[in-house]
Amino acid sequence: MTTTTTTTTATTATTVTATEAASTEKTGARTAGAAGVITGARERIDALDDRIIGLVQERMAVSAVIQQERITSGGRRVNLSREMEILGHYRDALGKPGTTLAMTLLELCRGRI
Repeated sequence: MTTTTTTTTATTATTVTATEAASTEKTGARTAGAAGVITGARERIDALDDRIIGLVQERMAVSAVIQQERITSGGRRVNLSREMEILGHYRDALGKPGTTLAMTLLELCRGRI
């Protein structure tokens, strides 16, 4: 009976170790606890990314409405002074990388009509 218990315990330990190893390998963590935290945080990031993508798509749709109204009323498709305001807003909030992010958003939102 002792031999069976020892064998079962050894098998269980090996299974846990293999699971932990797979989890830490996937996350780059060195412990199972850290791997669990990283996995949970990555799931949250994935959910945030989905929300961000949805918001960008919504921004693109609103921008198309603005551009259409501007063009229909005889104006230009792009309002450069407004774009400068947006660039400044993102730069002030996020630093230099914010300017790059704002430029990407503006590029996505231009000329979709």
